Amino acid sequence: MAMVVKNNMSAKNTLNQLDKNDKALAKSLKKVASGMKINSAADDASGFSISEKMRVQINGLEQDVDNAQTGNSMLKVAEGGIQSTVDILSTLKEKVINAANDTNTDADRATIQKELDQAVDQLDENANVQYNGKVMLDGSHNNQVVGKDGAGTKTTLVNEGLSPDTVDDDPITDLKDSTGRSLGIQSDGKIEFSYVLKGKTYTTVLDPIADTEFKRMFADSLADPTDPTSKPDPNIIAMGFTNLVGIDRMGEPVTTVGGNKALVFGAGQAGIDGQIAGFTINVVNHDGSPNRTANSVLNNFEEVIRAEDPSPDNALVFQIGTKSNQAVKIGFSDMRATALGLKAKDGSTLNIGTQKNANAAISVLDLAMQKALNQQTTVGAMQSRLEYTTSNLTVASENTQSSESVIRDANMAKEMTEYTKNSVITQASQSMLAQANQNSSQVLSLLQ
Repeated sequence: MAMVVKNNMSAKNTLNQLDKNDKALAKSLKKVASGMKINSAADDASGFSISEKMRVQINGLEQDVDNAQTGNSMLKVAEGGIQSTVDILSTLKEKVINAANDTNTDADRATIQKELDQAVDQLDENANVQYNGKVMLDGSHNNQVVGKDGAGTKTTLVNEGLSPDTVDDDPITDLKDSTGRSLGIQSDGKIEFSYVLKGKTYTTVLDPIADTEFKRMFADSLADPTDPTSKPDPNIIAMGFTNLVGIDRMGEPVTTVGGNKALVFGAGQAGIDGQIAGFTINVVNHDGSPNRTANSVLNNFEEVIRAEDPSPDNALVFQIGTKSNQAVKIGFSDMRATALGLKAKDGSTLNIGTQKNANAAISVLDLAMQKALNQQTTVGAMQSRLEYTTSNLTVASENTQSSESVIRDANMAKEMTEYTKNSVITQASQSMLAQANQNSSQVLSLLQ
């Protein structure tokens, strides 16, 4: 090798190697200090991109968990309001059953009426329960209600206790239960009908029953409640023996579960203002005794369609996914006393001032309780779903984080070994650079 002084190539090569070793040492130091083997896109472009995408997913999943938990907290507030309503309705039924007992005088019933009025006011307080400024149960966060021709839904009560072979022309005295046994209705007896509309109780009588046909049973007895002597008004209440129950809130037809015909009572007017809050039938034998068999069958109603005013979709949405529209919805039906049938829009409450009124009120409370329990079931089911959702999101977040860790986190034992190696090599390079710098000084010995 030629002896030169202008270019010390040995020192130059050693310096280049030292730079490489310094960079390797700096990378190792950064990995050890951060705990990550990928600190920037320069370390691993594809790995960095995948890792960042996973981090976004993890952050989104953690927010979904928070959303589900806060949603569950909201539902617990609503559940508390509904449970209070159920408790009040249960107490009111006890009071009304007491008022229906003729051991009480009308003065006693007036006292019970005061209790009922206060309890009904409390139902409205329960419906106004709030979470984060949102009123929960006043109907402002209900599902979409369209009904027939956009007018809302009508109260529809269905009784599947009669024989499916019943036809409209059958005499009332020939009515049979679902097993084919006669109801024992006597032609010289009578039938009392009581229903509650706008908080008021109306009672009409078919006396005697005679040979009245089934299809005429209500047409001959139910009249305009404002004028009991008038002809029947189909805009108030209608009856039919059919498998078509009515029109639901989305405007779709509803039929009986098995497709068999059933006794269907429907309000003539859609919406809360026209709802039939309670309906009772009392078949009385000619000697004045109640026909318990017939009454048991004829009063076995279930409210299949609830009266609701038309409304846009105001249901609450809980975002529980990392993508748009990954959400669940829940609508809260109107739980105010008016919607439950215990109060009219003019403020008057359900009247139990007489034995007959108190007896009719029992049916009202049964239907109100059914509404409350249906809403409670809906809320409870959503709470259960959100609990499962929270658990699922937590597992998804954990597994995604585990995958991200495999891509990005450093193996500390391996990185410490690499750091130590690079540190030793760097020190060796520094030492060799010092030796290389001494090579040029050997030329000076030629000048001596």
